[in-house]
Amino acid sequence: MGQSRERMAGKGEHGVTRRRELELRRHTFGEVREIMNSMKTLAYMETRKLARFLDAQRAVVKHTEAMAADFLGFFPETLPFVEDSLPVYLLIGSERGFCGDFNDLLLHHLESHAGDRNIEKPLLIASGSKLAMRLEHDPRVVALLEGANVVEEVEKTLDQIVHTLSGLQAQHGTLSLSVLYHDPDKEQISVAEVLPPFESYRNITPQFSHPPLINLPPEEFLVELIDNHLFATLHKIMFVSLMAENLRRVQHLEGAVQHLDDKSEDLLRVCNALRQEEIIEEIEVILLSATGLDPLKHHLKE
Repeated sequence: MGQSRERMAGKGEHGVTRRRELELRRHTFGEVREIMNSMKTLAYMETRKLARFLDAQRAVVKHTEAMAADFLGFFPETLPFVEDSLPVYLLIGSERGFCGDFNDLLLHHLESHAGDRNIEKPLLIASGSKLAMRLEHDPRVVALLEGANVVEEVEKTLDQIVHTLSGLQAQHGTLSLSVLYHDPDKEQISVAEVLPPFESYRNITPQFSHPPLINLPPEEFLVELIDNHLFATLHKIMFVSLMAENLRRVQHLEGAVQHLDDKSEDLLRVCNALRQEEIIEEIEVILLSATGLDPLKHHLKE
């Protein structure tokens, strides 16, 4: 009988140890869940802030395009013909993780787009640290740039992009710039042909009866307009991509949080089952102890 109690005691200690290990694991899941939930909340707040900036930036781009259409309708000769240009791709990737296959889709679309146009060795500019890690050994890369974590950092990233483009233009001459980025409205990768600019307006019909009044010679005005339009367009693209990145992060983290909740519930059920086994074993030990005392009581009575 004593051996039976010892075996039950040993079994009970093993059960308690396992239950405590599972409870510690469940506690760890809870801490990770809180961190991920906070990250999800921050990403969602960023999307709300970006929505306001995006509306304003889209209006700026639309305004510059309307100016270009009006101007080129009367001064089409100012837009130079581009025969040979160096193909450059600007890839807007993610600065941080927890956004699934965000960067993989960009790289896949790059190869598809370049292949369709028979571009064998385009120059690549990559924005976003996570994307840069994937391309750090790619010989086509001319610049790996930090991306923007929040909307306030977009300006700094844009300055780096424009500086890189200016250096390439000074070194190689005319560039053709294609920007690949995620567009959450279209739910796919979008490609913006940014340089050479205003190609779709080359043979546009004038919308008004009189040419616009400008304070600069037409050639100088077009140069200023191209610079403003390039900066405004890249600005908009960066906002759109950052919106897509944060929406993807919210979605990805929601799935991760739900997975942790499911695992935590599973562990809770196992812990409860182990606790019930412990209680049953404790009751059995008490009953065995009580049974062992009955002969002793009878002997003392005699």
